[in-house]
Amino acid sequence: METTGKVEIALHLDKGLIDQLEKEAKKENKSLNGYVEKMLRKLIRRQPNPETMEAIREARENDNLEVLDVDHFKEFVASL
Repeated sequence: METTGKVEIALHLDKGLIDQLEKEAKKENKSLNGYVEKMLRKLIRRQPNPETMEAIREARENDNLEVLDVDHFKEFVASL
């Protein structure tokens, strides 16, 4: 048997959740498995990478951030 790089797992989910997932999968012409895999991949991609996480931490902790002059924003962008 040829392996596809996928692993089979068992999940115990609420029946109402399964019903909702099946409904959404049907709207996209996907199998339940395909839909759940798509949504999990989408969720994982939303996680910031380490560099972004560091920038977020720095922005939250730093009181010396520059204030953007929105009245002159176009000139600022043009100067870059």
